Amino acid sequence: MKNIAYLTTFLILLVACNGNNEEPDAWGNFESREIMISSEINGKILAILADQGDILAENQLIAITDTILLKLQIGEINASRNSIMTRLGSVDAQNGIIDQQIRNLKVNIERTENMVKDKAATPKQLDDLTGQLAVLERQKDANNTQRANIKSELDVLAARTKMLEEQLERCYIKSPSQGTVLEKYAEAGEITAAGKPLLKIADMSTMELKVYISGSQLAEVKIGQECKVRIDRGEKDYYEYPGEVIHISDKAEFTPKIIQTKEERVHMVYAVKIKVNNDGSLKNGMPAEVLFYLSNQY
Repeated sequence: MKNIAYLTTFLILLVACNGNNEEPDAWGNFESREIMISSEINGKILAILADQGDILAENQLIAITDTILLKLQIGEINASRNSIMTRLGSVDAQNGIIDQQIRNLKVNIERTENMVKDKAATPKQLDDLTGQLAVLERQKDANNTQRANIKSELDVLAARTKMLEEQLERCYIKSPSQGTVLEKYAEAGEITAAGKPLLKIADMSTMELKVYISGSQLAEVKIGQECKVRIDRGEKDYYEYPGEVIHISDKAEFTPKIIQTKEERVHMVYAVKIKVNNDGSLKNGMPAEVLFYLSNQY
């Protein structure tokens, strides 16, 4: 009886260790979508606010490059704008004086016209006043032309300011999406250049398992199909994750080198990508296997 009890215990342990003995349909490795974050302008790095392993939020500030020259240029433009605004105010003041003179002349012209009718004034006096009015109106037109030119100068300064402010904004480098810092390529105090990588990040919350299937399997696999993904748990057991097929290659290729046997390496296969939510256990390059199935089978 004791031997039977030992044998029963052994069989139970053997089944538990073996876990799920379903044969996988394909094998592959996990990948994440990596993003290289680079500086968009040249300059000295004032601060790097992220380290390897940090989890970043979207639009989180991660680095600052030197802003002094840009701020000085913006200050210079603001001083020029103040000077131009003073000139613009002077022209407007001159136009105000001319407008008053024109109003006064029109009153005098109206009076003189009546006096000419009564023969209390000569036509020459009326002509003189009319001539003065024409001169004032031309002077106002000249002032308005000058005012338009000054406004154009302000528009140029506004465009330059906008360009410098855009460059200044690019000194504050932000994460384009949420993700984990995989690599850090620069430190504060170094000189960087436009396009030079500072950090490499990847969103590790969702991983992609890239596997290869044969032509005979192709008809059984569809975009959006659910599947089961397994990674090793000890020597004979597995951790299982639900997956979803998100990409199937439309072109066949030779079996990649990760397939070990010579017979399989000469076959043509199709690449398939499977999306898997990561609970923190999945890493880049980790091997895994997949079992394709339809949702109504589970």
